[in-house]
Amino acid sequence: MSSAQNALPTPERTFQGVIGRTAKESTPDFPQQVTAPKGAPNVILIMTDDVGWGASSTFGGPIPTPTYDKLAKAGLTYNQFHTTGLCSPTRAALITGRNHHSANTGVITEMATGYPGYNSLMSKSCGTIGEVLRQSGYNTSWFGKNHNIPDWQSSQAGPFDLWPTSLGFEHFYGFIGGDTDQWHPAIYDGTKPVEAPNDPDYHFDADMADHAISWIHEQHSLAPDKPFLAYYTPGLCHAPHHAPKEWIAKFKGKFDQGWDKVREETLARQLAMGVVPKGTKLTKVVSFSLPVFCQVY
Repeated sequence: MSSAQNALPTPERTFQGVIGRTAKESTPDFPQQVTAPKGAPNVILIMTDDVGWGASSTFGGPIPTPTYDKLAKAGLTYNQFHTTGLCSPTRAALITGRNHHSANTGVITEMATGYPGYNSLMSKSCGTIGEVLRQSGYNTSWFGKNHNIPDWQSSQAGPFDLWPTSLGFEHFYGFIGGDTDQWHPAIYDGTKPVEAPNDPDYHFDADMADHAISWIHEQHSLAPDKPFLAYYTPGLCHAPHHAPKEWIAKFKGKFDQGWDKVREETLARQLAMGVVPKGTKLTKVVSFSLPVFCQVY
């Protein structure tokens, strides 16, 4: 069955067969799965955690991101997404399409309080993009960082109803806290912790990418006509900033001009690209000292 739905979940289909006195006089009618509309696109949603929008070359930043650049030229770019400046709230807003307070995530999960909008218990009425697409005939997955599970529900005692696999994401491979050691990560496959390989060359960012690519290939080979959602959210650029040595070497000396000069250069590129309105100016950097009082007895 393929049809546009105004409401989810899809109503159960009534039996269309015939039940006679014998099997010969009867006509079976198996319930049909909900399928996505023909030509429904695959969706890859990437959230580069803790990366400013002025970092990538796509938006005038100093970091070359050729794949992002290619995607932007072939599609649409936006420059007014509201970020809360915190991980959990911004992610809750992104995956639900709602204000972070409406998703009860007004602050990071470890700082949740027992008040509306701040208890970190995201209501099921805040359907995620994973749940909406899953119920619309998609295969769905989440790779990388999750920082939206209530702090006291993050052990193997559960409950697991606010973990990714209960929020519409059929497959989850990543970590659940705010950050993790990229060489010795605390990985979860679904809701079960798994050990990272004991390999001196191991790095979670590459492992995560390999798992995502493998999952996409698997979906395409088993159900080539079924669209998928892959929510991809690396934690590499977040503290503890465990970049591979080859990437550190690649950018050695690139920012020796200092932060003030880098942001001036970035703004100049953004103005030339039209990323920001003409006449946009940088916020002035004000240096000040605090008075110190000393009483001698």
